[in-house]
Amino acid sequence: MQVLLVLTVIGKDRTGLVESVARVVAEHGGNWLESRMCRLGGEFAGILRLQVAAARRAALEQGLATLPDLTIVVRSDDAFVSLSPPQFAALEVVGHDRPGIVREIAHALAARGVNVEELATECVSAPMSGEPLFQARAKLLLPADLMVNALRESLEKAVTGLTVEVTPLEVK
Repeated sequence: MQVLLVLTVIGKDRTGLVESVARVVAEHGGNWLESRMCRLGGEFAGILRLQVAAARRAALEQGLATLPDLTIVVRSDDAFVSLSPPQFAALEVVGHDRPGIVREIAHALAARGVNVEELATECVSAPMSGEPLFQARAKLLLPADLMVNALRESLEKAVTGLTVEVTPLEVK
């Protein structure tokens, strides 16, 4: 029997870090299904989903624990099953940076029952003024009864002064 696992990996960034994790996964017969990984500052952060034989899970976890200078958390992937077809949307937010923007956005989304599937944020210099400009891109899972226009209106009220774009995404 195969089990699905989700791993989070964090540690000081270095050459060969991903290879060391992939090597241990492969040595234990694991199949790397999907991942999101990046470097932020001098740190590496990643999340990955894999499949491995149930009988090899403990050995895999022991092998991962031997990797130096990494904190790895392994969890079972207990995927949520919805009865209705998923409704996804893309969110883009741009505006002058200020403390609390992410909290304001997250609060407005949670208040409407929206789940954040993916989120990427950054602060860059505005083209003309050079002032800090906040940018966010997200993939959202909307409740079946929430219309994209209603979500856009809620977000525009919650995050005044920012440009908000919400676009429906095709389910694949």
